[in-house]
Amino acid sequence: MSGSRQRPYLKRPVWIIVLVNFVILFLIAAYLYPPATSAACFIFSPTDCTLLNQPPAPKIPTRELTDDETISHVVIKEILKTPPIESNNPKIAFLFLTPGQLPFEPLWAKFFQGHEGRFSVYVHASKEKPVHTSHYFMDRDIHSESVSWGKISMVDAERRLLAQALLDPDNQQFVLLSESCIPLQTFDYVYNYLMLTNVSFIDSFVDLGPHGSGRYSEHMMPEVEKDDFRKGSQWFSMKRQHAIIVMADSLYYTKFRYYCKPNMEGRNCYADEHYLPTFFNMIDPVGIAKRSVTYVDWSERKWHPKSFKAEDITLKFLKNLTTIDDVVHFTSDEKRMLTGPCTWNGIKRPCYLFARKFYPETLERLMFYFSNYTTLSV
Repeated sequence: MSGSRQRPYLKRPVWIIVLVNFVILFLIAAYLYPPATSAACFIFSPTDCTLLNQPPAPKIPTRELTDDETISHVVIKEILKTPPIESNNPKIAFLFLTPGQLPFEPLWAKFFQGHEGRFSVYVHASKEKPVHTSHYFMDRDIHSESVSWGKISMVDAERRLLAQALLDPDNQQFVLLSESCIPLQTFDYVYNYLMLTNVSFIDSFVDLGPHGSGRYSEHMMPEVEKDDFRKGSQWFSMKRQHAIIVMADSLYYTKFRYYCKPNMEGRNCYADEHYLPTFFNMIDPVGIAKRSVTYVDWSERKWHPKSFKAEDITLKFLKNLTTIDDVVHFTSDEKRMLTGPCTWNGIKRPCYLFARKFYPETLERLMFYFSNYTTLSV
């Protein structure tokens, strides 16, 4: 009887001793090797735990930057850190890059009607001054220069339009359009889509084919390496900070001016397809959506996108364009096609606000269907 009583009495201290030793060892280990979580760190570590909550250190350049690169990086970073100009009347600047006439002025007038004071119009006509049919376009022509397809003069025209539009401090968003572009949504939808997000819709993707990376010239080094080279549609929508950065850039612009042009070393490099996609991928990759808000059909994989005629214009066709919510990039490698969802503030939304290329003969049908296909809300 006495032996059976002593057995549990002797076990109890052994378990207590084991438990105390385990706790002591745990505290010693935690003191010497503090946990990575911030809460545990403050409990166990004698060191400054605030270091755990700091953002990662900036990426150290793999080489010494040139003086021009250092200056460029400083200017760009300061512009990105500067809050945009506050405006009591923020506007969208619609920048029309056209050789001459704007056949869809009546459609755009219908789009603009009733929203006076919330937009600005600028027209760059590179070949002949257009005869305007809508008062929204009258006296909106800027000083224009000749533009050659595929050459740096196309980028020059874009910069010229941006410069004129930046003179108005109320212009907060800048949309580049051509004479063959049409609106796919109502003005209110477009306005909210652009004003209520903090990214620019600049197309930028990797094309490893002959008409992508195959156009790269090593003369762009060291500032632009081949891994940084991108392709994309020239039809952008950008916020004011980014528009100012485009005006401030001379370093990267110069690289593309001299080393991205037709018949360069046996290759045809087109600056309007590569300069802005590469530039923004390098200087602010998280600040761009890496897609355009202007629909264009490259599915035929030809030198120019598909053009739409009157017989193509049906209500079903137009509604389909307004509801596309996945972006497709056709690369020059026929075995490779890039697809992905279109997101707006983290939510999957329709991709496109505008579309091209439409023949002038489609105007009548587009006017007829306009109120029926622009029915989305944001």
